[in-house]
Amino acid sequence: MTVTAHVIVLANEKGGTGKSTTAVHIGVALALAGKQTALIDLDSRQRTSTRYLENRWNHAQRHGITLPGPAAVVVADGDGAEAELAMRFQQARGQDFIVVDSPGRDSALARAAMAHADTLVTPINDSFVDFDLIGEVDGENFEVKKPSFYAELVWEARTRRAREEGRPMDWVVLRNRLSTLDARNKQRVGAALDSLSKRIGFRVLPGLSERVIFREFFPRGLTLLDRAALTDFSLSHVAARNELRALIAGLNLPGGIEMAA
Repeated sequence: MTVTAHVIVLANEKGGTGKSTTAVHIGVALALAGKQTALIDLDSRQRTSTRYLENRWNHAQRHGITLPGPAAVVVADGDGAEAELAMRFQQARGQDFIVVDSPGRDSALARAAMAHADTLVTPINDSFVDFDLIGEVDGENFEVKKPSFYAELVWEARTRRAREEGRPMDWVVLRNRLSTLDARNKQRVGAALDSLSKRIGFRVLPGLSERVIFREFFPRGLTLLDRAALTDFSLSHVAARNELRALIAGLNLPGGIEMAA
């Protein structure tokens, strides 16, 4: 399968890491930058990213405003799912970007999407509970002992992609929900990520902090980028918006993505 769009897959077998929130914010950022963008939601049960965007269109219609964003479709897991995903990729091949939001579990569909990722983004909460997904650490000194099952899964996807498409995959581990309260844990997780990244080849980026505003945005489908639609814009929004700007810049996406100040 040949896909001309740059494919960004957000994948992690743990729930509650901010995949859907990050996927929607990336998709909206790309749309606002003038890029033709599609979003494929592989979690047909929760449909969080799809519902987020539905709320966005409904809010825009109610208030008579324009809120750019990616066109979204849902692909359900099950018989024929991989064939449908391939069809959706082909339908979106004229787009600049395709953002794929994967479910928080292992599935053949999620693996198929990963194999086509130009950029694979794995959000994790900043804790050793989530770190265990990609690497095992020693309980005494917190040194990395070996990669975990998910790192092996990504290795298989990279190998499959190289074999089928002859292109590399940029794997980014996103440290979401960073806290300033537990500095020691933050440093230990950071050191472990740095050590493991050198062994298995991923980049580490700071993601989005834990903020109430993300939960408040969902019913209206708004994002940090919709300043004109936010009547309660605050310093907290400014700080979170700066985090998002740094995230988008750190992904090193093609086409010179520029976010409005």
